[in-house]
Amino acid sequence: MENCVRLNVPDRNLSSARMKVMRAAWAAKYFSKFDRQSILNIAEAVADAGFEKADYFAEWAVQETSYGVVEHKTLKNQLCTHDLLAYYRDLDLITPRVDTRRKVIELPSPAGVVFALAPATNPIATIYFKVMLAILSRNAIVISPHPVAKTCSVAAAQHLADAAEVAGAPAGIIQCVEEPSVSLVEDIMGSDKINVILATGGSQMVRAAYSSGNPAIGVGPGNGVAFIDPSADVDAAAKCLVESKSFDNSVLCTSESICLTLEKNRGNMERALRSAGSHICNAEDSDRLRDFLWGDNGFNLAAIGKSADWIAHEAGIRVHAATKVLVPVIEHPGQDDALFREKLCPVLTLTAAVDFGQALTFAAHVARRGAGHSAAFHGNNNDRLIAFSGSVPVHRVVVNAPCSQGAAGFATHLPPSFMIGTGYAGRSSVSENIGPQHLTHWKKVAFARDAVADLDEINFDVMYDTLLKTPPASISASRDSLPQFTEDTLRTLIREELRNLRGVQS
Repeated sequence: MENCVRLNVPDRNLSSARMKVMRAAWAAKYFSKFDRQSILNIAEAVADAGFEKADYFAEWAVQETSYGVVEHKTLKNQLCTHDLLAYYRDLDLITPRVDTRRKVIELPSPAGVVFALAPATNPIATIYFKVMLAILSRNAIVISPHPVAKTCSVAAAQHLADAAEVAGAPAGIIQCVEEPSVSLVEDIMGSDKINVILATGGSQMVRAAYSSGNPAIGVGPGNGVAFIDPSADVDAAAKCLVESKSFDNSVLCTSESICLTLEKNRGNMERALRSAGSHICNAEDSDRLRDFLWGDNGFNLAAIGKSADWIAHEAGIRVHAATKVLVPVIEHPGQDDALFREKLCPVLTLTAAVDFGQALTFAAHVARRGAGHSAAFHGNNNDRLIAFSGSVPVHRVVVNAPCSQGAAGFATHLPPSFMIGTGYAGRSSVSENIGPQHLTHWKKVAFARDAVADLDEINFDVMYDTLLKTPPASISASRDSLPQFTEDTLRTLIREELRNLRGVQS
């Protein structure tokens, strides 16, 4: 048998993604020298562009993924444009800081290239959000969309990139992988040109980001428990719960999964939930719902982001067509029932504790499935509020408001975010709502305590004397053409790419 020489055909999609990362690294060097007004101008242009097509991309996302509600996705997309910019407009991540008393100078240091994962459940809002964070912190961003939402995601990223470049941003500052795959994402996450990963998605992908060898900010799943205290207005609480759980068919991980009250209050809660648009399931309905939502392979993915009416039909439950939320009832909270787990669909499990002590124990137990995430409290008893907040292992407790919007900062004064840090409890490095400040570090220039230091008139312009303050014309050229490099630069890039393809470290 003749020896055959096997031809190794390059993976075009992987090569294209690697080139995007290289291009982003090159553009990031120039972008990091932009002044604050230039950054705000670009951010405003991106926000305007995103707002302009918020409904267009919302409809596209629902058509492509079959998840959620167009009107609700439109609102989420809009919130990640002007509202997000308004919240962070006064956060200065660009101007150096001088502390004359402590004799310390702080110089902002952007991360460089951000690799951002976007989920199928919130594809456009996540892209809008992460792009705005990157712009406000002077970073380049390469987005990897979920394969189920890749077409709308690529188009949305392109739309924002065009707006940024027209406003003066360097080409390559916003890019999106056209053909994502697990192997491609793992390769790019491990690239030495990636400076930080923003991981939003399934637990396995978030764990992969933390294992990549690069800095990563990941967020974990939620399993929000809402406690309805006897001091609560049950009608107002029920309205909040139904509004929250039906919002975008409950694809937000901040939405409530369990409604917990006391036995003496359960009847009132059922009545209020029914009046607010819920279907209260009897024992048979609850069994059918459990069987439909969970099988041998875990949660039924077909139910994610679907309406209550659709889920009821598939589960064999008769409901009114206007039903917003399905409420299975589990009488005893001590059971480790599958219905006490996270449900990214409008299904809210109702249970009741015999007293407040049992309620605290149960809430702490079920919240561990979404450790570090979010919970809700409805009522006016501050002692019980603090006891509840201290017991549940979460970093956000939303009070008398819809948890899905409240924990994300859109119905409270928490920072608006589509990345909810879960802290150490949720195996995350950050416990706050992620913002642009998490993509900038500050260099410290510190003088000796007893030394004389005149810091009143520091000239920071000298930092840019040997660096370009604005990108050359080639960077702002069409995205269809790569920047014009010198022959020496091209040789360096080619050698570096060949080393990467062979698996040799630079």
